Amino acid sequence: MNEKLEVNQRLEASEKLALLRHSVSHVMAQAVVRLFPGTKAAIGPAIENGFYYDFQFNVSLTAEDLPRIEEEMKKIVDERQDFTALTVDRDEANRRFADEPFKLELIAELPAGEAITIYENRDSTGKTVWADLCRGPHVQNTREINSAAFKLQTIAGAYWRGDEKRPMLTRIYGTAWENPKDLKAHLAFLEEVEKRDHRRLGKDLDLFSIHEEAGAGLVYWHPHGGRIRVAIENFWRAEHFKNGYEILYSPHIGKSWLWETSGHLGFYKEGMYSPMEIDKQNYFIKPMNCPFHIMIYKNSGRSYRDLPLRWAELGTVYRYERSGVLHGLLRVRGFTQDDAHIFCTPEQIEGEILETLRFSLQIWKTFGFKEIKAYLATKPAESVGEQSRWDQALESLRKAVEAEGLAYEIDEGGGAFYGPKIDLKIKDALGREWQMTTIQFDFNEPERFDMTYIDADGKQKRPYMVHRALLGSLERFFGVLIEHFGGSFPVWIAPEQAAVIPVAETFNDYAQKVAAELRRQELWVSAELDDSRMNAKIRNCQNRKVPYMLVVGQREADEGTVSIRLRDGRQLPAMKIADFAGYVTAKVRSRDLEL
Repeated sequence: MNEKLEVNQRLEASEKLALLRHSVSHVMAQAVVRLFPGTKAAIGPAIENGFYYDFQFNVSLTAEDLPRIEEEMKKIVDERQDFTALTVDRDEANRRFADEPFKLELIAELPAGEAITIYENRDSTGKTVWADLCRGPHVQNTREINSAAFKLQTIAGAYWRGDEKRPMLTRIYGTAWENPKDLKAHLAFLEEVEKRDHRRLGKDLDLFSIHEEAGAGLVYWHPHGGRIRVAIENFWRAEHFKNGYEILYSPHIGKSWLWETSGHLGFYKEGMYSPMEIDKQNYFIKPMNCPFHIMIYKNSGRSYRDLPLRWAELGTVYRYERSGVLHGLLRVRGFTQDDAHIFCTPEQIEGEILETLRFSLQIWKTFGFKEIKAYLATKPAESVGEQSRWDQALESLRKAVEAEGLAYEIDEGGGAFYGPKIDLKIKDALGREWQMTTIQFDFNEPERFDMTYIDADGKQKRPYMVHRALLGSLERFFGVLIEHFGGSFPVWIAPEQAAVIPVAETFNDYAQKVAAELRRQELWVSAELDDSRMNAKIRNCQNRKVPYMLVVGQREADEGTVSIRLRDGRQLPAMKIADFAGYVTAKVRSRDLEL
């Protein structure tokens, strides 16, 4: 099939579903108001995979009410109501929604002279039974909605207009599809998503916790989570050294002038925490690492012979996020950014971008992510830097993406004010896309900090600066990694690589001997020595998603071997302790994703 035609067909299908879902949201609103008179309706858009509607109830709504609302929605669908668009003036709109404060606010914000559209739902006699302020479009009649292909899912709180100072509304989420088969497939997908939820697995596998009473959005890494982090960081550092980077460590706070010079206080103040006074001067906790790396650059005179400089840091930063958007490891207030900055000459920039992109792809594929797409973000309306630099930088980014054979889209105007960028999005095991790596040009900081190097002609020049976050942050990456593997980590990063299980208490000593020998080979091994039955220990280890369970009894003790059971139920031939250690060590060193 022609690729352009295929893309157009996907867009048409997506638009058709969005129209259907928007229509179902109106049906839900009509059902809610029927069942709960006095309820005030706010807004109800279609969203990815579904829809929602916000309401202000005069009763307490619970999840137990959702089936009742669904049944009323099915009645409305069966009534075969027409969706009819009307264009009215402002006075008429205000009259129609005189008892709907949220609609009145929306009407008041519409530009003078703009047409105001109302969609009425009319029954078979032509009587209007429901009306909503809406631009549309909608399906023509509710008979186009399949009663067996929608489902209400959850209830949540949502501030009106997303403003914490405005009323808290009740948001009802639902999903709608063209047919029951698609609905069933989507619900099965959501069930799998729930099983893989990093917050649930983080608790079940004892990986991390977040304590609201001690500070929202701040992550506590538990011992097993810490082991995974150590494995990730060790790999990260080793690969950076191999690729010509040096590792930096920088302070957590800096004087206000540093953030004034960098522009963060001008452009990012709302995301920074309040200053602390030290020696009668304001200090800010860092939201980014880049100004500190620039200070290290400026500590010495630089020559073109010194460039490129590739400097990386696992630097913990703090950024304010509203409590309503915090989400496990995926949206936090304190995180460790796997940050890097490259300082180079204009002649070096193209090669550096290509190498940075190649390095990023290598890292992602090592972790098992193979579906990767690039987004090339161009110059926004408000920007700094000469046009010639923007053109050169954008062309360097484009060449790098095309040289790696990556699929990419142009994100028009999506660049930072200080330069264009490449964003890499990965797909996980469930096909969900995640924004991770970013490679950004920066024409701003070198100017602001008066960064220079002496070129071959003896003149001072401005270096080019590239910001690069590869994994993004360790916290968010860990959340994605948990869900990608469903907690069943490959052995090279698994917090427990093997568990030794004696068939009876008599063999506890041999189990301890096996565990001790494997630990000497730098493997993470536990010995299951409690008084529970062997089968219970095996189930426990499977629940902990331990890659290898080493069952030992009389034969194993006599022969110096272990019987090997994999977490998926398969078995390997018995091995000598040393042979098993070599087998696992080889997988760790090669970062094998399979057991």
